[in-house]
Amino acid sequence: MEIITGIERRRRWRVEDKLRIVAEAEQPGACFAEIARRNEVSRGLLWNWRSQARRGKLTGASFLPVQVVNETAVPDSQPLLPRAPSPQVAAAVAGRIEITLPDGSHVPVDSTVSLTALRRVVTALRG
Repeated sequence: MEIITGIERRRRWRVEDKLRIVAEAEQPGACFAEIARRNEVSRGLLWNWRSQARRGKLTGASFLPVQVVNETAVPDSQPLLPRAPSPQVAAAVAGRIEITLPDGSHVPVDSTVSLTALRRVVTALRG
């Protein structure tokens, strides 16, 4: 029987650190075992993180460029809203945004969409 008297060495990895290590392992010519040894993680754990990252399960905060478009500045088109919108239309549009990804995909989102559903859609669109 083995008695362990020291402090258990179980680390909690931040998502940013996991993604940094996985990105390092994804570089051309990178030595998987060397990266695991240098970062003091097992190769199996690094393999799991890499698998999670490829499936979109390991995601950190990411920022995308945002462009705010003024309705009056939309060229050669009709205004997006009538001059005097009804209260129902104004309320529906007030909580709505449209996300345009770099590939041209558009995702209209209103306040009724859950964060989980939105994350799934954007992850699927980003590939």
